[in-house]
Amino acid sequence: MSPEPRYFCGIDWADQLNDVAVVDRHGAVVARTRIAATPDGVRELFHTLDGLRVGHSHGRRQVPVSIEANRSLLVHTLVARRQPVFMISPNDVAARRHQVSRGRKSDRSDAELLAQMLRDRWGRLQALPAVSAQASAITVLAHAQRRAQRLREQLQAQLRARLVQAHPAAVRAWEGRDHNLCRAEARAVLQAGPTAASAQKITAYQWEKILTGVRLRLLEQESLRLWDLFSAPVLRLPSAVEQATAVEVRAVLAQMNHACDTTEHLTTELTNLFRAHPHAQIYQSFPGCGPLTGARLLAEIGDDPTRFRSARGLRAYAGVAPRTWASGSVTQVTHRWICNRALKLACHRWAFSALTRSPGARTLYDHRRDRGDTYAGALRRLSARLLSGLHHCLTTGDLYDEDRMFSTTKPAQTV
Repeated sequence: MSPEPRYFCGIDWADQLNDVAVVDRHGAVVARTRIAATPDGVRELFHTLDGLRVGHSHGRRQVPVSIEANRSLLVHTLVARRQPVFMISPNDVAARRHQVSRGRKSDRSDAELLAQMLRDRWGRLQALPAVSAQASAITVLAHAQRRAQRLREQLQAQLRARLVQAHPAAVRAWEGRDHNLCRAEARAVLQAGPTAASAQKITAYQWEKILTGVRLRLLEQESLRLWDLFSAPVLRLPSAVEQATAVEVRAVLAQMNHACDTTEHLTTELTNLFRAHPHAQIYQSFPGCGPLTGARLLAEIGDDPTRFRSARGLRAYAGVAPRTWASGSVTQVTHRWICNRALKLACHRWAFSALTRSPGARTLYDHRRDRGDTYAGALRRLSARLLSGLHHCLTTGDLYDEDRMFSTTKPAQTV
């Protein structure tokens, strides 16, 4: 960490006008202004910071800025202009505000409060990483793809809950198969036969025609299976209720079709953009790390080489490094709850996929299970090892090497 600056700036972010306050090392306010999130507003901010001259070597980049947001237009502009920007959690600001002013809030006082908190925490905060535009674009698409996938899963659960009550045979039709009701053939079948009554009227020949275009193999066998499944006698709802259910099922299917198409489109755009990134080859050299997993990892880690100075810091950020709590004679080692949850989930799935693609990963997992770790605990250990290897490869530019990665005979010692 560089020497303590002479001045600290706080910006209370808002939709239109942003209050700015600058304090010195002693906490005294030396400058105030209010800027808009426009080019003129940024120039006014830089002019204010440049005006705090303490010598010929002083410049605006020697004044760190604290703000509650990390993805606003103003933040992106400041980072792009190489201004040191530090994010302070809104929850931390609210807690400090309650201590200082008993909860009284104003934009002017919040800007000063942010500057004071940056001064008090100097040396314990890390500036926002200088991520490239390409990596930032991957982050945007990764978050959008994850939201679309989550919506698709929610709609699938909603559709399944309705079918359990009105058309249980449709719920069993694709159990155990990939994507279940999200399959294109499942959606086509439910569109044609959303209720038990409508599905019973469709012949095997008609099912084959419906499946044409959404299924490539074994059309005749699948159509016979569906006809046999849906033609069996079942309990039925009253006719009026079944008609209303058909309308509801088709309405959910329309939303689900859109969600599936959106997810597939975002996945394609995300993986294509990831493959064009310079780090993609390193990510994909690791076992179990395909284009989608690699894109999600890169989206959360970024490509700033100075962001994580050690593998330990990356593991802690991902929540896979153990946390030790000690008081007197009591010592507890637990996993971290405060972390990047999206990265932690991506690491969990990455480790699970690596089990069948890497003998060393499988050996480490089995070793941890034999030592008494739970399923999730063993995967966390494996995730930590994989992240350590990834940090090394990103630092050196090397590709994954199975022998070097799992060369130790006691895997637990290096995690």
